[in-house]
Amino acid sequence: MAEYPDDADGEVLADLAAQGVDMSQPLLIDFPVAAADEASATAIGAALTKAGYRFEIEFDEGEPNEDGEIDPDDDEFGPAWTVYVAVQMVPEYAEIMRIQAELDELARPLDGYSDGWGVMLDGDDFEEEEDFEEGEEFEEGEDIET
Repeated sequence: MAEYPDDADGEVLADLAAQGVDMSQPLLIDFPVAAADEASATAIGAALTKAGYRFEIEFDEGEPNEDGEIDPDDDEFGPAWTVYVAVQMVPEYAEIMRIQAELDELARPLDGYSDGWGVMLDGDDFEEEEDFEEGEEFEEGEDIET
């Protein structure tokens, strides 16, 4: 089994390999980019299009607290705009790091940032890359992400 760097990304890659994922074959990897608001998400989407990436913008209304209210200032459970970038690729550490850095570089001036990556495993419900277009919703399933 290949060895991976001792960080969160390396750990996820090692977990994938340990679960029997063929790390020499392409996987659909989702790279979420957090955006401050709808205008930021739209601007990030335009920058991603110019850079040749496929993406989807999604708004999460947030999770209610114990009082049944949604706190708009809660970074973890409050409302959030996310731009999901889908890349079909062999899961290689250096390339994942490069893509995250590029997404971060594109998003930072537009009030956003790269927020990790995730992979849907066999048996999970996900969209194939050729079916992924702006405006479609990802089907949520169990996934592994940083």
